[in-house]
Amino acid sequence: MPAPQRYRAMAVILLGISMSVLDVSIVNLALPGIVRSLNASAPAAVWVVTAYQVATLVMLLPCAMLGDRIGHSRVYLAGLALFTVASIGCAFSSSLAMLVAARALQGVGSGGLMSVNSALVRATYPRHLLGRGIALNSVTVATASVAGPSIAALILSIASWPWLFAVNLPIGVVVFLLGHRSLPHRPGPRGAARLPALDVALNVGMFALVFLGADTLGASAAGKPTWIGAPGAGALVTAGLVIGVIYVQRQRRQATPLLPLDLLRIPVFALSMCTSVAAFGAQMLAYVALPFLFLEGLGHSHAQAGLLITAWPLATVVAAPVAGRLIGRVPDGLLGSIGLLIMACGLAATAWLPAHPANADIAWRLALCGLGFGLFQSPNNHTIVTSPPPSRAGAGSGMLGTARLTGQTVGSVLLALIFALFGANSPHGPSIALGVAAGFAAAAAVFSGLRLKTPRTAAQAA
Repeated sequence: MPAPQRYRAMAVILLGISMSVLDVSIVNLALPGIVRSLNASAPAAVWVVTAYQVATLVMLLPCAMLGDRIGHSRVYLAGLALFTVASIGCAFSSSLAMLVAARALQGVGSGGLMSVNSALVRATYPRHLLGRGIALNSVTVATASVAGPSIAALILSIASWPWLFAVNLPIGVVVFLLGHRSLPHRPGPRGAARLPALDVALNVGMFALVFLGADTLGASAAGKPTWIGAPGAGALVTAGLVIGVIYVQRQRRQATPLLPLDLLRIPVFALSMCTSVAAFGAQMLAYVALPFLFLEGLGHSHAQAGLLITAWPLATVVAAPVAGRLIGRVPDGLLGSIGLLIMACGLAATAWLPAHPANADIAWRLALCGLGFGLFQSPNNHTIVTSPPPSRAGAGSGMLGTARLTGQTVGSVLLALIFALFGANSPHGPSIALGVAAGFAAAAAVFSGLRLKTPRTAAQAA
């Protein structure tokens, strides 16, 4: 797209994805208030978060395929409209059941936004500038993912919890109107735009059952009350895996499958997916373990802990644009490996903090983690986005989001298990979690390095 229109299109893309990512964590701080306001129990209120996450995850691949068939901008705008309308439903919910249902609907809209986000970036930038566009997108996602609690605290300091959702209305309307005029409107290939209903049902069943079962197993391991208990959670995971086997067997027989197994036959794409899952597993382990380390283990205040953790996203914001400019000059696999090794060193150094560290001792370690993460994310996303053929750009974009959420789910479940075994209220448990995170980052660096001698396309592999 020409430069002026490109800037407007990116503004729409970045605002939409910011809203989607923010709403993953923006309600966490409001859960106690929601419990009191709606006369709900604390375990039941967790579904306000879980419903959004599950709905987003299960809709990524169906929406990505739909984007490849009818046009990515149409799916993006439809997802944005649904997200905005559902936000109104959240704001006016009078019961927990109504709020959870509205959050699930909001998650479906978020799935539409996330599924084609990277495909739209690819359609917006010329190839020689695509690295910069992906870096800008990565910085926005990284910033929004850690800004949720701060924005929630600001809103809740002057208003009640429904305003966390009401603020989406004016932003959503403006972004929708701008998007109609600015987004790259490229219709998909001619042919039926309908999605295979059975494939969509199998996709939803597999991801939903495995996610809910794994999340419940993690909570049970941490000693938290759950809605179904550990045996029931194990049954959910087992049922999800059985559905997954049926789903994969069905997908293998299709030329353009909903679960893009055809893209996983591209070696560099498969390695990039493994890199992403391992890296985001490390990120989630660290992000959740760090507050416990600072608050419970080292006795810092909430303000001190928040300021220290900010060193990570600030370093990511600095590193990501640098990585974007290096894309095309330095191989993605090499740049990703360097970043992930730096991240692994930062996590290991944080795991082995001295007993009474100074704030500067903590800050430089977290900055090292953020620097490495910023160097990894943009080139890895660049490979995932550009490896598929243009006709499968939406599928690649959907897989990028799926890899991120899968890695974060794995990280959160592992963390719950670690806390159940070693405790969370002393430095010991969080330090072990950070050590495991360093191992995940190192494994991701290995996957990234393997791409250096790997063909980028299925044709080259053959």
